Amino acid sequence: MAIEDKIKELLNKREEARLGGGQKRIDAQHKKGKLTARERIELLLDEGSFEEFDMFVTHRCHDFGLEKKSFLSDGVVTGYGTIDNRLVYVFSQDFTVFGGSLSETFSQKICKIQDMAMKSGAPVIGINDSGGARIQEGVRSLAGYAEIFERNILASGVVPQISAIFGPCAGGAVYSPALTDFTIMSKENAYMFVTGPKVVKTVTGETVTVDELGGPNVHGSKSGVTHFIAEDEEEGLMLIRKLLSYIPQNNLEEPPLEECNDPIERMEDSLNYFIPDNPNKPYNVKDVIHSVVDHGEFMEVHCNYARNMVVGFARFNGASVGIVANQPNFLAGVLDNDASRKGARFVRFCDAFNIPVITLVDVPGFMPGTTQEYGGIILNGAKLMYAYGEATVPKITITLRKSYGGAHDVMSCKQLRGDLNYAWPSAEIAVMGPKGAIEILEGRNIAKIDDEKEREKFVAEKEQEYKNMFANPYRAAKFGYIDDVIEPRNTRFRIIRGLQMLSTKKLTNPPKKHGNIPL
Repeated sequence: MAIEDKIKELLNKREEARLGGGQKRIDAQHKKGKLTARERIELLLDEGSFEEFDMFVTHRCHDFGLEKKSFLSDGVVTGYGTIDNRLVYVFSQDFTVFGGSLSETFSQKICKIQDMAMKSGAPVIGINDSGGARIQEGVRSLAGYAEIFERNILASGVVPQISAIFGPCAGGAVYSPALTDFTIMSKENAYMFVTGPKVVKTVTGETVTVDELGGPNVHGSKSGVTHFIAEDEEEGLMLIRKLLSYIPQNNLEEPPLEECNDPIERMEDSLNYFIPDNPNKPYNVKDVIHSVVDHGEFMEVHCNYARNMVVGFARFNGASVGIVANQPNFLAGVLDNDASRKGARFVRFCDAFNIPVITLVDVPGFMPGTTQEYGGIILNGAKLMYAYGEATVPKITITLRKSYGGAHDVMSCKQLRGDLNYAWPSAEIAVMGPKGAIEILEGRNIAKIDDEKEREKFVAEKEQEYKNMFANPYRAAKFGYIDDVIEPRNTRFRIIRGLQMLSTKKLTNPPKKHGNIPL
């Protein structure tokens, strides 16, 4: 065969591979409002940067007549490219080929780029749109999943891993996204569950729709499985690009530093009057965040889940930070099971990838009640404490208002190796609020007073005495637990100066295989 014919054959095969399961299936994909595997990659990566691997791979199964039907690429597109000129590895499942089902060769393609990402120290992005395991391949398909999972586990905390769910993700397929750092689901077409509605009906008798069982709203607000919900696939892919702008390539690098023209010394006078005089009145902590970060830009993570805790990424003087904040606007900012888990996972991610953590505290305590206790609030609160105590990145804590009881300890206090612990003049740091404290401290004396007016007067006086002692930050500052009481409008300046000072911080944990976090 002449070289011209060989080149023609190559080009024909490339064209065949790019068609996936064929034009008819591509049209069906588009009809559902879904992009093809390669269209997704083109949108995600810098233009013209994608280099594909294993385009000519086909399955090797000879059971159930599968040998009569095969497609080049075998249902997943893999390779590397760049996002904002930074190297990333990507795989994109192709629903037009056997419903995107995973075969032995399919998994080997994904494992190859996972291995390369670890060697190169670059993020891995997985775009999921799959019907699950390829049943005809049986245990080889299951083994393929496990090979991917093992690499997800080994890569955890070494290179960032991001999963996008733009179609079905069921059965064993859900565990790879669950093992990655961030998951994004599109509003239309995406769902995730271990067992589908039919199995649920058979086993439990419960009737439930696909969306009710594993749609994006369920996982974005109830289970916490997904971190972001995108209006459509295009927005989801842009979210990945934005997310990566805050994150380093790997655990040995620093986060990207952007040029900043937002003045370091910019003051927000409104913050001086922001905290309500009434200690029980709520406010939106996100207003504080937007006021102090660069250009007011804050990328919230898990915005619909455990809304009493706010977490996300921002920048101070161009440097990437993670922000953790209690949210008085929702459940008074109390710590419960979900909020504790949400905060702990985010802090651990930031620590793994050298991203400083800024903590804004206004917490009245832990949520009481049997639901929380039965749900493991002791263990879940300990998760957040463990995450903060283990973290070696720069940690700056600012107490805005309440910091009561065990929740004070959990929220990055000085004793959990907080580097800089500041407080606003409105801060109250105590074991509990005045009312509860006086009921305990003066309970017997209160009971001795028969006259109701005298009793109320006595309680009011004792509560005021308690407030005078603890409803301010100076008691904690007296012991050095607070490094300084700062004027609220100077918060941005003090954080940036603190981060600059801590930029050379070096701290290591005791040598060990790994700790035993209270899971």
